[in-house]
Amino acid sequence: MKRKQIVLGSVVVLCFALGIYALIKSSHAASDSDDEGGAPENVPSVVSVQTGTLQRMTLHRYVTGYGMVEAAPATTDQPAAGAELAAPSAGIVVAVNVIAGQHVEKGDVLVDLSSVAVKQEVARQKKLYAQHNTSLKALQDAQAQLTLQQVIAPVAGTVTRLDVMPGEVVDVNTVVAEVVDLNRLAVSAQIPAADATDLKAGEEVRVLIEPPVTATLSFVSPAVDPKTGSVLARALLPSDSGLRPGQFVQLKIITAVHTDCLAAPEASAVTDINGHSVISLAKGDEAMQTPVQTGFRENGWVEVAGAGLKEGDSVVTVGAYGLPDKTKIQVVNP
Repeated sequence: MKRKQIVLGSVVVLCFALGIYALIKSSHAASDSDDEGGAPENVPSVVSVQTGTLQRMTLHRYVTGYGMVEAAPATTDQPAAGAELAAPSAGIVVAVNVIAGQHVEKGDVLVDLSSVAVKQEVARQKKLYAQHNTSLKALQDAQAQLTLQQVIAPVAGTVTRLDVMPGEVVDVNTVVAEVVDLNRLAVSAQIPAADATDLKAGEEVRVLIEPPVTATLSFVSPAVDPKTGSVLARALLPSDSGLRPGQFVQLKIITAVHTDCLAAPEASAVTDINGHSVISLAKGDEAMQTPVQTGFRENGWVEVAGAGLKEGDSVVTVGAYGLPDKTKIQVVNP
């Protein structure tokens, strides 16, 4: 009986050992199967990217702003190019001699408030003066009285505004018309003081319409508007600008120019984990990370400088951000 128990115990132990062996062998087989079906260890992955090339070009540093087209202000040798004209005295509008959009010459009577009696007195004084029967002062006084009842164009230009009709009663200083010389326009913009530091008269200004208009910065205010924190900048427009008074436009003021500089597509210049600017050169099937110094940015390009960089070098654009050095790449440009 005792011998039978020993044999039975031995059989149980043997079966248990065989079960453990089979389990271990099965586990190893499954592991080998996973290794064969998965990616091998230490084999780099391939990243799909798009590329561009380094190019030589001219880039600009500029300040942008928005401004309003208006009549050019007075200068040392020219009067203002436009003016709002007010009634010189209270009265009734006798005649309106122009229409909006009409060209007028300097001295033309646009709106007449003068009575028949005043005009007759001027005519009488002229006749008497020609006959030497009145003084020059009397004639001048009569003409001054007439002038006080007429709205006269101070410059040659176009009537851009007309606010009265015959028979209408006007008060003194009521604006009745506006005349602007459309060949002498300017654009004025309020530029944030922080951006206006480098602005100076003579710099190129581009008015961003289609097609763009090139002008010259003529005035930069030395004072900051305390209400807006901005600086007034004004550019005189060419006579054939095609712009109109009151038009709202975007400006680009060129403050510096770099010619023949090496430039990269802006998407290719990224910041690495250390805060440095880098680009990834596409060398065959590898992306080689290269430190660069960046400069002016314009129209999707950025100025770059770095060791060994040259025109025509291929750089990673789409996919450049966060791309490790010496990554295997596959170029998939459209």
